[in-house]
Amino acid sequence: MSRYKRRLFTDNLMQVVATGLAVIALALLAWILVTLFAKGFHSLSVNTFTQPMDAPAGSSGLANAIVGSLIMVALATVVAAPIGVMAGTYLSEIGGNTKLANSIRFINDVLLSAPSILIGLFVYNIAVKPFHGFSGIAGVMALGIVILPVVVRATEDMLRLVPGSLREAAFALGAPQWKVITDVMWRAARAGIVTGMLLALARAAGETAPLIFSSSGAQAWTFNLTKQMSNLPVTIYQYAQEPAQDKVDLAWAGALIITLGVLLLNISSRAVLAGTGRK
Repeated sequence: MSRYKRRLFTDNLMQVVATGLAVIALALLAWILVTLFAKGFHSLSVNTFTQPMDAPAGSSGLANAIVGSLIMVALATVVAAPIGVMAGTYLSEIGGNTKLANSIRFINDVLLSAPSILIGLFVYNIAVKPFHGFSGIAGVMALGIVILPVVVRATEDMLRLVPGSLREAAFALGAPQWKVITDVMWRAARAGIVTGMLLALARAAGETAPLIFSSSGAQAWTFNLTKQMSNLPVTIYQYAQEPAQDKVDLAWAGALIITLGVLLLNISSRAVLAGTGRK
């Protein structure tokens, strides 16, 4: 067999292998989604969205868990996203390759790849154990730490993709650095930064381990962030182990709600990028 034919055979073989593996991955994903919809959709009802977890048997729902998750994820995003954007901007526009910037990148990469349960244990030791109780504030801290490294990486990468000629043109016109960053760089990278925030929010919305060690869960309604606050991930984890079938059904319903929420966030992020691309 000639060298050309060997290379052609290898190329065709790798294409077949890659296509086969992609089909297997898609089939597994479709299997998961079909199972989730089959078991979760019939469990959805009006009570699921309007009744709390401690309602009488047969009429209980996930309303307080849904609201609790929304509150904690929203607060974590409000706190962590601006810090992440500023840190990513520093790494891209100011820090360069200094020792400080490289150290921040290394720490951010560690946080980005660290198992979320380690984040939960960290928050437990600094915000739960010293105060002798779980709380919504601890949950917000845990989710904020989950969100932060994603936003930092997305912001730095998006700003690095902005053509250098835009910076040079702005500086040539006499604009100060802060003006270049806010009016030129952030505006040019806006779609990518927003997409990074949405993806970080989607990741945080489905995290269970950090919340088990921080906010835990409450059966009744509560808006007090200094107390245990119910949330969907922990509720799913707890209800999936219950012997009562109605609790298991609610766990499937909660899993479907989270999946649809994450799907909506991913579609929104792609829509933001597509809209910017058309412009």
